Formats: sequence, structure tokens, C-alpha cells
Amino acid sequence: MWKLTGGLLVGWGLGSNDAANIFGTGVAANAIRYRTAIVLISIFVVVGALLEGHKSMDTVGDMARLSYMAAFVAALAAGVTVSAYSFLSLPVSTSQAIMGAVLGIGIISGIPDFTRLYKVMICWVLTPVCGIAFSYILYPLLGKIFQRFLINLQLRNMFIRWGLIFAGCYGAYSLGANNVANVTGVYVGSGLLTPFHAALIGSLSIAFGVLTYSKKVMNTVGKEIIHLDEFSAFVSTFSAAITLHLFTQVGVPVSTSQAIVGGVTGVGLVKGLRAVKKTTLIEIAIGWVSTPLLCAVIAYVMMRICLAF
Repeated sequence: MWKLTGGLLVGWGLGSNDAANIFGTGVAANAIRYRTAIVLISIFVVVGALLEGHKSMDTVGDMARLSYMAAFVAALAAGVTVSAYSFLSLPVSTSQAIMGAVLGIGIISGIPDFTRLYKVMICWVLTPVCGIAFSYILYPLLGKIFQRFLINLQLRNMFIRWGLIFAGCYGAYSLGANNVANVTGVYVGSGLLTPFHAALIGSLSIAFGVLTYSKKVMNTVGKEIIHLDEFSAFVSTFSAAITLHLFTQVGVPVSTSQAIVGGVTGVGLVKGLRAVKKTTLIEIAIGWVSTPLLCAVIAYVMMRICLAF
């Protein structure tokens, strides 16, 4: 069972990194306390993984049929990379990390499935685009609805706050359903775990990461891209949750980071380009590009070392 430690590290890194993508905007807007946010995320990420986590398992497992040792190396390489980016307070894509690691090992074995990679890469590109599109449409639409039917300011603020909590819980559910495959999907492909056990173990490790080390990245997402009020936080979180759930039905694990950054950027576009902090977006984009490449190299080198001994 020591081979599962790589996946547990991925789960911890995913939880510590991607919790920011769920409630980071709400915490930054002072709509919800940090402690309340991480408890809600931990609960709903497990629920989402157990109910719908199996939908994306095959995509990761079938990229390259890995042995137990290869699955461990892939998970370990991804876990180290994601954990390092969490330490640097940068949101990155766990999906890109594990896919990069799987392909790096697949190159050694000569059996990487690049036909599936094309589908995954298209979804990666569409993820931030969908986040931007949903928030760009929802922001003015919901704004008009709230102004028309919620005339009382106090009632409107209360409705927005509860809406933000609902969006965060929905986002946490979608995170578990979509991203648990990044944590333990390689073990399903290798035959070490069943989809149910993979979803359970993976989601618990994600929850542990959320509870122990998620505050640093939360500040980057919630404060460093654009200053958000409660309504903006609600729209961006809800848009990211819809995006994640959409790709879960397609069976492709995508980046929660890209979804929420897309959602936040969409709000920024509505408010005006000057509101968006471009330097932060550039730093995040560099992390996205470097993640799969770095994971592929690390996994390739680690697997070569293992084969040599």
C-alpha cells in the first residue's frame, strides 16, 4: 500500500491548492469565514467524488496503462510539483500535472495514448474560456434580476451571501467529482484500486489538504487578480462550478484553477480591463504552461532511475 503515498501527496497538494478556487473569492470578500469555508469544502468534495468521481477515472487511467510502480511514480511527480506551487502561493492545474506525469512515463514504455490527449488538451483550452463566458453573461443578467426583485438592500445582501455559500458548496462538489481522478485515477488504470475506493481515498486526501494548508493560495486567487465584492465573488464562483460540472459529464478532469481564474477574469472584463491585475495573470499563466512540462520531465527521470535499479 506504500504505492498509494504518491496519490495521497497529489490529493493533499490538490486540496491545499484548489480550495482557493472554491471559496477564495468569498473569503476575500469577507462573505464567509476561512474556517467555515474549508469545512464546507472538505464535506462536499468527498460527496462529489463518491457520487460522480468515477466519470473521469477512465480518462486518466487509459492515457497509458501503468504498472503499480509507474502509477506511484506518476502520482509522486505530480504531487511534488503541485505541492511546490502551493508553497509558492500559485494556483496550478492538478489535471495538467498528472497528465504530464502519465505521458512522461508513457514515453518510456512507448504506449502513451495521444489520441485521448487531444481531447483533454481541447478541454484545457476551453476551461478558462467557459469560466470567462459564464461570468461575463451571468454578472449583468443576475445583477438586473437582483435589482428588480430584491429591492430591499439588506435582503439582497443576505441573498447574495447565501448564494455565495451555495456556489461554493456546488464548486466543492464539482471539484471532488471532476478532480478526484487526478489523485487516484492512475491506480484505477493499473488495477490497484476500484473506482469507489479510489474516489474515497482520493477525496479524503483532498479534504486533508484543504484543512491543513489552503490559505496561501486562497489569498492569491481572492485578492491578487481583482478586488471582488460579494456579488462578484458569487458570480465567479458559480461560473467556475458550472464549468467544472460540465466537463465532469464529458469525463475529462480539468483545472479548477483555470475555471475560477476565468470566472474572476470575466467579472473583470465586465468592470473594465483596468480592474484586472495583469501581472498576476501572467504569473499564473506561466505556472499553467510549466506544470505539465515539469511533471513530464520529473516523472520521466524518476522512472528511468527506478528501471535502472
